[in-house]
Amino acid sequence: MNCKVEKSKLSGVLVCPPNKSYTHRAIFLASLVNGKSIIKNVLRSRDTNATIEICKSLGAEIQEAGSNLKVKGIDKFDSEDLTLDASNSGTTIRIAAAISAVRDGKTILTGDESLRKRPMKQLTDALESLGAKCESNDGRPPLTVIGKIKGGEITIPGNISSQFISALFIVAPRTEIGITVNISSDLVSKPYLDATISTMKKFGVEVEVIEPYKKYRIEPQEYKHGTVTIPSDFSSVALLLSAAVLVGDGFTVKISIGDLAQGDEAIIDMLEKLGVNISMHNNTIKVKAPERLLGGRFDLSNTPDLLPPLSILALKSGFPIELYNVKHARYKETDRIAILARELQKIGIKVTEKEDGLILGPPDKVSGAKLNSEDDHRLFMAFCIAGMYVGDCTVSNPESVDVSYPSFISDMNHVGAKITTV
Repeated sequence: MNCKVEKSKLSGVLVCPPNKSYTHRAIFLASLVNGKSIIKNVLRSRDTNATIEICKSLGAEIQEAGSNLKVKGIDKFDSEDLTLDASNSGTTIRIAAAISAVRDGKTILTGDESLRKRPMKQLTDALESLGAKCESNDGRPPLTVIGKIKGGEITIPGNISSQFISALFIVAPRTEIGITVNISSDLVSKPYLDATISTMKKFGVEVEVIEPYKKYRIEPQEYKHGTVTIPSDFSSVALLLSAAVLVGDGFTVKISIGDLAQGDEAIIDMLEKLGVNISMHNNTIKVKAPERLLGGRFDLSNTPDLLPPLSILALKSGFPIELYNVKHARYKETDRIAILARELQKIGIKVTEKEDGLILGPPDKVSGAKLNSEDDHRLFMAFCIAGMYVGDCTVSNPESVDVSYPSFISDMNHVGAKITTV
């Protein structure tokens, strides 16, 4: 399936969806509580639905109540063999693999074609060093995990994904002796590890920081029931703001922030560096963009999901935009660096692909094109927004938005986009 995208102008108010990363973490943590918890403002998407179904399979009881979830956690894991399907969600399979290591019995974890290409070896190596037995397809799913680990001290690299470390943190309180985690290389996506620690604290568990982003200790503890409210997703906010910069005409993004920080809030400072005027008032964001953006260099080591929205802003820049220190974006749902380089050249952007990022020069002339998102939700949304600026574009795989922003197309059309399924 494809979408046809014509030149568009966006106006009106759009409410940003809830945060996917915090939704995942809150559901898993509530499922580890010996008691009942409430998660408010939950994102319902293909990825988070996979987390819900896996937690149910592990023994949690989860009920929907409007936009909220009521979760009765797992007091004691059973020992039956399980097969868990994480669909397209890397966060889901990685956290579920770690949880599988604290239960008796065999757990097989799999997912869709894209997920079965994603790296898992650093996590399975860590679980094996703690006493689990793991099998994989050359370091990729499907995985087989047989526990039960008691805990201990492990060393794990941090250069591929912080999700491996978040998974170990989440399971550590349910081990017999706790886990000490040593991170052996520079950690990428640091704010996502901070998000894990913040969410664990919401459920009553403390993480001892021995050396930030290098060494942590998590003692055996009991997760406590509570109520957690999920904030808006700044990864999605970044895409909506890129749309406001490129094709906005009185377009306003409405958000809820709360007290759970997000690394992708850095998009505000980055847009201001590009010359965009940002107005934030009463949980709404408005932008006023110059005729030509200023360009600049941006280190995305902690914010890899900002790669697609920043890349398409080269359409309106008067100077190059360089995005670097984001090699880990090659290990997302797709190799986002390579695909952005390949596809954005089709619409006129001058692209230099580097191992760890992109240099994007302003186009001499833009033209419509067939853009292949490779079934990657964030690339599909970014390419649609680019298409609204360029016009006469076709973008593949609209169904991919179910992963993080199921109502993206209808929301965009509601505020003036011209996106039709063909």
